[in-house]
Amino acid sequence: MKHQAKSIRPFIGAKNFELSRSFYCDLGFKEIIISNDMCYFDLDGFGFYLQNAFVKDWIENTMVFMEVENVNQFWNELLDLGLTSKYSNVKLVPIRELEWGKECFVHDPSGILWHFGEFKIK
Repeated sequence: MKHQAKSIRPFIGAKNFELSRSFYCDLGFKEIIISNDMCYFDLDGFGFYLQNAFVKDWIENTMVFMEVENVNQFWNELLDLGLTSKYSNVKLVPIRELEWGKECFVHDPSGILWHFGEFKIK
């Protein structure tokens, strides 16, 4: 089977939909409202759907990986946003160097774990 895929768009939930919407806008995503309970967040053609739905086990076990060009630059820009001051549940975890590359982590307001990474070998 041959695919001509154009995108992969995960669905993630939110404990507080309005708070999460604000967070992702602050993170640099462009919000496209689909309905009262769903938005699409886009960043240069990459994105995800945010739903006004909270299932504790689902949210607490959701991880999203986003590859970035330069994780050091991304981390510095992330710190400049002051997200932990603005959002009480947001956590930032500094860059870790691993065999495959390096990454930093962000826990969104609902607890979803985002990995932002840069691969050594492309």
